[in-house]
Amino acid sequence: MDTLRALADAHNIAWSYQDTAGQTVHVSEDTLLKTLRAYGVHFGNEPEGWQDSVFAVEAENPSQEALEAALARVEADRFSRPLPPCVVATHGYPYVVHVHVHDGASARVNVTLEDGSVCEAEQVENWTQPREIDGVVWGEASFRLPEDLPLGWHTLTLESDDFTSSGFLVVTPHRIPTSDAFVERPAAGVMAQLYSVRSKHSWGMGDFSDLGRLAATVAEDGFDFLLINPLHAAEPYPPVEDSPYLPTSRRFINPIYIDIDQIPELLTLDEATREEIEEIGADFQTLNTTAAQIRRDDIYATKLQVLREIFAAGREQAREQDFRDFIAREGEGLQHFATWCAKREAEELGVDGNHAQAPDIDELAEFYMWLQWICEQQLGAAQSAATDAGMRIGIMADLAVGIHPGGADAHNLADVLVQQASVGAPPDAYNHQGQDWSQPPWHPEKLAEAGYIPWRDLLRTVLRHSGGIRIDHILGLFRLFWIPRGQAPTTGTYVRYDHQALIGILALEAERAGAVVIGEDLGTFEPWVQEYLADRGVMGTSIVWFESDWEGNPLRQEHYRQLALTSVNTHDLPPTAGYLGGEHIELRHRLGLLESDVATEHAQDLHWQAQVLERVAEQGGFRAENAENAEHAEDAAAPSAQAGRVPEHFHGLEREQRGDLHTLIEGLYRFIAHTPSALSCVSLVDMVGDTRAQNQPGTTKDQYPNWCIPLCDGDGQAVLIEDLQTYPLYQQVARASRR
Repeated sequence: MDTLRALADAHNIAWSYQDTAGQTVHVSEDTLLKTLRAYGVHFGNEPEGWQDSVFAVEAENPSQEALEAALARVEADRFSRPLPPCVVATHGYPYVVHVHVHDGASARVNVTLEDGSVCEAEQVENWTQPREIDGVVWGEASFRLPEDLPLGWHTLTLESDDFTSSGFLVVTPHRIPTSDAFVERPAAGVMAQLYSVRSKHSWGMGDFSDLGRLAATVAEDGFDFLLINPLHAAEPYPPVEDSPYLPTSRRFINPIYIDIDQIPELLTLDEATREEIEEIGADFQTLNTTAAQIRRDDIYATKLQVLREIFAAGREQAREQDFRDFIAREGEGLQHFATWCAKREAEELGVDGNHAQAPDIDELAEFYMWLQWICEQQLGAAQSAATDAGMRIGIMADLAVGIHPGGADAHNLADVLVQQASVGAPPDAYNHQGQDWSQPPWHPEKLAEAGYIPWRDLLRTVLRHSGGIRIDHILGLFRLFWIPRGQAPTTGTYVRYDHQALIGILALEAERAGAVVIGEDLGTFEPWVQEYLADRGVMGTSIVWFESDWEGNPLRQEHYRQLALTSVNTHDLPPTAGYLGGEHIELRHRLGLLESDVATEHAQDLHWQAQVLERVAEQGGFRAENAENAEHAEDAAAPSAQAGRVPEHFHGLEREQRGDLHTLIEGLYRFIAHTPSALSCVSLVDMVGDTRAQNQPGTTKDQYPNWCIPLCDGDGQAVLIEDLQTYPLYQQVARASRR
C-alpha cells in the first residue's frame, strides 16, 4: 500500500481527504488503481484496449513489483525530459528552470519573447547527481529567468551539444488589477438566467437582444453588471441539453440565443419569406407570457431552419470579408468545432456519410462557423448596450466547470482530457449521495504539455465581450474530485492541478481583457485556497446563508470579505421567497434526495434562518433609516411602514409567522449592500418574488425541470423585461441594494 500511495502522490492523486464534516476519508485501493489507470499509468495486466475504454477499468491488482516499476518509470521519465512541459512564471518574481541534458554536455537556455526579441537565462548552481536511464546518463542544470520579463506567451529554448528543445513560457501578473477599483468604490449587479428572461420580442426564451435590454433596464436603477448563466455551445441539432453547465464546448457559443430579427441579411430575403418568418416569430412570442417550461428543442429547431435560409442568402462584400476574417482569427479550433457539429448533425439526421444524399460536411461546417460569427456580433452588441447604459462592468460571463462527455470539446480536446473519469463532488449536507457531473476532467500533465493553450483559448473567447467572468467551482483549478466512470460518487478521490499555472493564465488573460474575475469558492476547500485567490486579485463568493464566524454564528456585516461578490442566494438554491419557505428541503424530500428526517431538516433550517434574520435585524436591515440618501428617505418609508410585521425575534416562529415576505427579502439585500464586499449581487428572481428553483443539483430532467423555468412573479405569472420596473418589489430591492 505504501508504494501505491507513493505512486498516487507522484501523480497528485489523493489517497485521503477531509470531508465537509472534517472527517478523514481514506481512499480505497480499488479507487486509487482505477484513477491511476484513468490517468494513463499501466501495470502490464490491463485488458486489451483499456486505454480507449470510457468505463472504469476492471483488471487484477498489480503485483508489488509492478507498482515499484511504475513508480521508477515516472521518476525516470521526468529526469530524462529536457524541459518542463510548460513554464508559467510570475512577473517580478524569481523563477528557476531545471533542465536535463546528457551528463557532461553543454546547456544554454534562451527566451524568445512575443515580439521576437531574445534574451538569455542565467545558469545557477545545481548539485543534483546524474542518473543512468535506459543506458544513457542524464544530468540536471538550472537557469534563473530574468524577473523583468514582460507579460505574455513566450518560447523557452534549451540548446545542448546534440539536441535542441523548445517549450512554452508564460509570464503572468501576480495580481489582477481590475479588482482594486471596486474595492475602492463597490458596485452592485443583478444575476439572471438569460434563457428565462423574455421580452415582447423573444421567441419563447431569452436571446442576445434581451440580454442587452435587460442590462440597459437594470442599469437605470444603478446596477453596474449583469451576471448571466454560461452561454457555452450545446448540441448543434435538437435535442439539446438544457443545462448550461453541461455544454458541448466551453470555448464556443450557443446559437439558440441568436435574435433572428437582428441579423442584417434577414432584409435580403424575399417578402414572402420574411412574412413567413414574422408569423413564426409571432407564434413563439405567445409563449412569452406563459409560465410553462421553456421548449428549447422546438425553439432551436425552428431557429435553425430560419438561420439556414438567411445563411443561404449570402452577404454583401464587406460583411463577407468580416466573416472570413473571423474564421482566420479563430483558426483550427473553430474549424474543428464546426466540423464536429456538421458530422453530428448528419448523424442525428440518420444520413450515411457515404450515401448519395449526404450533405457536404465542409459546406455544413461553414454554416456552423457562420453561426458563431453571428453569436459574437450579437453578444458584442449586448455588452455595448450594457456599457453605453452606464454599467462599469457590463456583462459578467459564467464559465462552467466542464463539458459534456459526448460533446465537441470531449472529441476535439481528447488528448488533454481523461475519458475514464468523471468530475463530481463527494457527499455533503446538500447532497448526501454525492454528485456525478459526468464531465471528463483535464489531464493535468497533458494539458501542461499542450502549453495550456486549450485553457487560454476558451478564456479568450469568453472574455472577448464581457467585463467580468465568474469561474464556476474555481476550486477545480486547485483540485477536482475524480470518480471512476460508471461508479458511485462515494468511490471518488481528489486529483490536484498546477493551480499557479491555471490561475496565472487566468490572471494574464483577464488583465489583457480588462475584466474582473469572480471565483465560486463554495464547498470543501483548504483554508489557504481563499487566501491564495485573494492574493492574485480573484474575488471570492459569499452567500448569506453559508457565512458564519468561528463560533458558528451568522457572520456580522462588517466581517464579510472585501474581495468578494456577496449575494443572498445562488442558482442552485430556490429564490429567496422559496428558500424562506423551506422549498430547498421540500423539493429534495419530494425527489427522494434527503437521507435524514424531513422534520429534523426543517427544524434545523428554521433555527439557522432565524439566526440569520436576527443578525439582519440587529444590523439595521429592516430599518428605513439605512437609505443612503435623503432623496430616498420617502421611498424607504414604505417598507418601514411594514416593519411592524417583522418580529423582533424570529426564534420559535413558524415560517409564515416571521413577517411580510417582501420586507424580509428587501432587508436581506439591504444587509449585503452594507457589507465591505467589492461587489454585491441581486437575483432577478428575488426582485419579482419568484419561488421556483432553477436547478436542483444531483437530479435529471425526469426528476425536475432544471434550467427550464421562465421568470415568474410570486403568483406564478410570467414577467417580461418591459414590465420589470412596474413591480413594487423590484423597486424596493433596487433601492435597498444601492451601494
